[in-house]
Parts: sequence; structure tokens; C-alpha cells
Amino acid sequence: MNNQRLLAGWLTAALLGGGVCPCANSGNVMTLEELFDIAESKSVQLRPSFAAEEEAQLEINVARSQRLPDIEANLSFSFIGNGFITKRDFSDYQKAAIPHFGNGLGVTVTQPVYTGGAITSGIELAKLKSTASRYSTELQRDNIRFRLTGFYLDLYKYSNLRKVLESNISQARKVLDEMHARYDEGVALRNDITRYELLLSNLELELVRINNTIKILNNNLVTIAGLEKGTVIEPDSLILSRSLPSASEGEWQQEASENAPILKLADTEVSLNRKAEDLVKSERLPKIGLQAGWTIDGPILVEVPPINRNLSYWWAGVSLNYNLASLYKSNKSLAKKRAATRAAIDRLDAARESVSLEVRADYVRYLESYEELKTGEKGVELAERNYNTISTRYYSDMALITDLLDAANSKLDAEQTLVNARINILYYYYKLLFTTGKI
Repeated sequence: MNNQRLLAGWLTAALLGGGVCPCANSGNVMTLEELFDIAESKSVQLRPSFAAEEEAQLEINVARSQRLPDIEANLSFSFIGNGFITKRDFSDYQKAAIPHFGNGLGVTVTQPVYTGGAITSGIELAKLKSTASRYSTELQRDNIRFRLTGFYLDLYKYSNLRKVLESNISQARKVLDEMHARYDEGVALRNDITRYELLLSNLELELVRINNTIKILNNNLVTIAGLEKGTVIEPDSLILSRSLPSASEGEWQQEASENAPILKLADTEVSLNRKAEDLVKSERLPKIGLQAGWTIDGPILVEVPPINRNLSYWWAGVSLNYNLASLYKSNKSLAKKRAATRAAIDRLDAARESVSLEVRADYVRYLESYEELKTGEKGVELAERNYNTISTRYYSDMALITDLLDAANSKLDAEQTLVNARINILYYYYKLLFTTGKI
């Protein structure tokens, strides 16, 4: 509707006019970077990532503990029944009394010396998992920051619109009073009054919608950042005036290839699979260890009659274990791991391509928003000149209200383009930071 477009034009013009408080209600003025810092320590959505990162770090200690010696101790008590003695043909049965109480105690220590690289590969595998967990945390952190950016920029826009809307409701009521006075004097049409009454009704409805939108956006920011419920956030009013650094597409592409968490994660996955191959290969190699032990058992049952005494001895030596079955069983496992490595390499290549395409698209849109800003500034200048001319003619009874609405519509389109360009410059800048892992 024309009246609705006129409303939006007034709101946008007032926004561009400057000097408007970003929020009608008092709240906490926060920059976007301050929200990032708060979310870093308080966001509930980051806690699982931090917990997984801690768990992966502890897994390294578990893997390193495999280098320590294994110590086994056993203690047993038993009841031993009487035995019997016979000839080889089971004749000449004789009962053999045996001491009934049996006991055993033994300790064995094994120190791994060579495991075919299994322990070393296990430690390196745990370190790679810890690295992958850290990159996963970085990716989740970047996702949260980019979501906060979107909500923050929207909150900035709607907070300003609310203040402007409240001002325009007051202004529309004054215009209606003046039009009623002119109508009583016979110099205004009843249809013009009806149009402005409809405009006022739309203003009041739009205020309800904007207030609800602000509540939703504020709640999203407060919840994701981990702030206390009921906190009211006011965006920094200088956010649109900040100077953004310029960089070429090649520099953004280089940043993405070096810092994008999704690429780091995919590259670590390749290393994980290669290390898993080494772990399978280690199964084909022998395991060498140093062993020492001590045992004491009683009674001595190898003598006839049994000797009711304890027999104790110690021993030390080298153990060599070789799983011959690994020669034909590990082939299938190794083939599976190699296939997983090739798949991980393909995913890494695909991720690099996707990131490169995304950086290219974001960079083009980023430059486009600057061109849109230049065009918008010129458009606003021309639209305001046209609107002022038509407005003067209308109040001199030389133009119809429809002419004024058409001029306002042209002014609206230019102002909306300008506002969107300013917001888009920030949005695509942060989008580039997000894609390249620098947000």
C-alpha cells in the first residue's frame, strides 16, 4: 500500500537523518566484540565443545600411560581335597592324604620395549584427536559469533526504527489535527483525512510488530551470549561509522586457506586416518618386553607324598610376542583404513573448493554493497530534492496528495537502498571474517 510505503520512507529518512537513540528503553550499550567476549565464557552452546576438548586432552595422558610397565599381582586361597594313587590300569587304589589349605601369591612386572610403533602411534593419534577437537571448538565459536552478528545488526536496525516510529506517531497525530482544522475551514478534503487516519493506524500496528521483533532479537542475543535473562542490549550507535580495512580477494583467499577452521578440521581428519593406518601396520610387527616376577605357592603338590610347605622363586627375562594371524587378518583392516584416508582427502579438497567459492561470493557482494552505497547516496539526494519540490507544491494547492505519495515512494526506495547498503557492508565484512576464520 502507498501509505505503508510512505511510512517506511519516513522511518528510513529519520534513521538516516541521524542523532536517534538506538533503543527506547534503557539498557546495556555493548559493542559486537564485547558480546563475542561474553559468549566465549558464558555461552551454553560452547560448553559441550570445551568439555570435548578437555576430554581429548586427557586422552593423550591415557595413551602415554601405555609406556609405563604393567604390574600384575595375584593372591589365592583354596581348599584342596584328598587325592588317590593307582596303577596305570587303575588297580591297586590307595588314598593319598593332602594338606587341605592351599595358598598362592605372585607378582609379575612387564616393561614394553618395542611394540612395532603401536604406543607411539597411539599417542600421536590422541594428539591429533585433541587438535581436531580444538578446531571443532573454533568452528562452533565462529558459528556462534556469526549468529550474534546477524542478530546484533538486526537489533540495531529495529531499535532505531522503533524510536523513529514513536516520533512519527506523534507527528502524524499533529498533522491530523491540522488537517481537521483545514477541513473545518473548507480547504482540505475528507479523503485526505481518511488517508492519514489509516496511516496512523498502520504506524501503531507497525510499532507493535517492531517491539515484538526487538524482544525476539534481544532474547536471542541474551540467550546465545549467556547473559542473564531480562538483560536489555543496546547496540553501539557508532557501528555504521566504523572504518573497515580493505583487502584484495587474493588476501581473503589466503586467509581462508590458512585459518578457516573447517579446512583445519578436514586436514586433521586426513592426518588421523593416516595415523590409523600406521596403527594397523604395527599389528604385523613383534612385541618385545622385559619381564620379572616372583611367586610363592603351597603346598608342594608335585611330590608324593605332598610337602606341606611353601615354594618361592623369582625370575627375569625377555618376552617376545608375535601374532601370526595378523599376517592375513590385518590386510583387510589396512585396506579399509587406506580407503578412509582417500575419502578424507576428497573431503578436504571439496572443503577447500567450497570455502574458495564462498569467499569469492562474499567478496563480490562486499564490493557490490560499496557500489550500492554510492548509488544510494546519489539517489537519496535526488529523491529528497524531488520530494521537497512536490511537498511545497502540495501545500500551495498546486499538487494532489497522490503526487506527494509518489514522490515519497521514490524517496523511500532511495533511502531503503542506502540503509541496506550500509548494513550490507558490515554484514558481508563479518561474513568474510567468518568464512576465513578471522571473526
